[in-house]
Amino acid sequence: MYDYTQALRRSELSRARWRRPAEVSLLGREWTLLPNVFSPADTNSSLTHLELLDFPVGGSFLEIGSGMGIIAVHAALAGCRSVVATDLNPAAVENTARNAERFGVADRVRCVHSDLFDQLPEHATFDVVYWHSNNVWTPPSVPLDNVHALAYVDPGYAAHRRFFQQAPGHRAPGGRVLLAVSSRASRSDLDELAARAGQRLHSVKATTVPEPEGPVVYELLEVVPG
Repeated sequence: MYDYTQALRRSELSRARWRRPAEVSLLGREWTLLPNVFSPADTNSSLTHLELLDFPVGGSFLEIGSGMGIIAVHAALAGCRSVVATDLNPAAVENTARNAERFGVADRVRCVHSDLFDQLPEHATFDVVYWHSNNVWTPPSVPLDNVHALAYVDPGYAAHRRFFQQAPGHRAPGGRVLLAVSSRASRSDLDELAARAGQRLHSVKATTVPEPEGPVVYELLEVVPG
């Protein structure tokens, strides 16, 4: 059975693999990957959720946890008027900025070092608020020795609790709050946390992908008023 120990091990292996700046080939493009940044090349999750996403062409897009920037850059390439990409890992913020420059969308992608919404203006709103979350629950007492691990796990689901409380306030009129998760998440706990914030989780799209540990369901959820 997959649990948080396997997620932490995947983080360790990824960090060991990408010790130096590198380039990774994804979707027919070469991407800059800096050390200590989550790599979509190590898992099917980012590319699968990219296929599930519909970008607000001509609108605004906020990505929480941008990593190397593959979602944020594609949002701009797809025609979003403005993209804000945040991450709590400073290396990921720099990595997203480099890839936005590399693919000619730096004028539309603003990169912000932020823990969820902390460094965004209180009343900033977006047509889509998107988070491919670190949806594997981990006991709060487990020590994490590297910020990279927080791309995989969320101790005590503390970040998800804050997301459900704060994200609706950043949704523009007629906009959407989207949460990308996998079947490795504790869906019952996420439903409960959303309900405590006056929200509920609605399944938008899902697909099953084979992984080394067995089939994984990747699901795009919408956070809607409860």
